[in-house]
Amino acid sequence: MDSGPALLNVVDVEATCWDGQPPAGAVSEIIEIGLTVVDLAARRRVSRHGILVRPARSEVSAFCTELTGLTPAQVAGGVTFAEACRILTDEHDARTRPWASWGDYDRKQFDRQCRATGTPYPFGRPAEHGHTNAKAVFTEAYGLRKRPGMAGALESAGLPLEGRHHRGEDDAWNIAALVLDLA
Repeated sequence: MDSGPALLNVVDVEATCWDGQPPAGAVSEIIEIGLTVVDLAARRRVSRHGILVRPARSEVSAFCTELTGLTPAQVAGGVTFAEACRILTDEHDARTRPWASWGDYDRKQFDRQCRATGTPYPFGRPAEHGHTNAKAVFTEAYGLRKRPGMAGALESAGLPLEGRHHRGEDDAWNIAALVLDLA
């Protein structure tokens, strides 16, 4: 009996950021969730998604806009963080589907923001359907001494950087290419 495709969610988040310390009272919050679904058995990326998230306790700085291309007006039209987490669980099977990101930043940011807002964590806990740190796996597979950034890893793997670096949807797509390179 076939259990269906072996799907993996590859996630990349962008968060409010500043050139230096955040303004008084502001905290780093997710403003974009990029997600690419990978069919590991077929060895292909099957869909890509971007969810804009409206920050509640910070604003998009000029530095953040320069880095990500996301403007305050764009993210103001996004969904709440709780709604974004609901979309992940309801539309992308985040509770049961394993997921990966480039490093541990994304996992830790979700954990921090869920705790701070009382939002249920959208992913299965590591002991159940855990998170894979694709950066650590890549570093080991390529025998590197230092963990590369995503753009450097793409270069090492001979893969193109598609889209805009530091846009969640594009970065998730690129990380998914790296995951498939490792698969």
